[in-house]
Amino acid sequence: MRNSNWSIWTLAASVLALSTTVDAAPPTAAMLSNACAGCHGTNGGSAGPSMPSLASQSKVAIVDAMKKFKSGERPSTVMGRLAKGYTDADFAAMGEFFSKQKFHATTQPVDAAKVKRGAELQDANCSRCHLDEGKDGKDDTPVMASQWLPYLSIQMDMYLSGARKMPEKMAEKVKPMSKADLDALLHFYASQK
Repeated sequence: MRNSNWSIWTLAASVLALSTTVDAAPPTAAMLSNACAGCHGTNGGSAGPSMPSLASQSKVAIVDAMKKFKSGERPSTVMGRLAKGYTDADFAAMGEFFSKQKFHATTQPVDAAKVKRGAELQDANCSRCHLDEGKDGKDDTPVMASQWLPYLSIQMDMYLSGARKMPEKMAEKVKPMSKADLDALLHFYASQK
């Protein structure tokens, strides 16, 4: 009996010693992305009006945004602090994960007349970068379709105030537009399914 207790303790000590030398597997992209669900929704489908959906965004757009949050180039209330906890490899993994998620359509009130005017403005000004009525983005251009109207308005206000740097190609199209035209354009994007 005494020898069997000795064997059990020896085995337990050996397992404990080995377990401290085995490295844990690195987190998967899904695991890293789970941290985003509290604000951006499960699999990147936002349920809150001031949070963007990340589902179906391009990997490049997500990585670019995260790097800008981390460096402080893109203003934020929370994201700048959170981004500092991740590496570029983590950003790439999260970008890959969200880019493969199904497009998230929202249901929200929009003004039909503004949507109609916004469609004209999209075709004339934005369709070269915000493809397929904003459901797809060229290179690092984000998906605009079905984002929450309050989120779109907050971001546009940040661009117009200079708090967020507007890309040059976007500025060429946006700056000549009236506030009413910009509002119509945002209603158009919010309406897309």
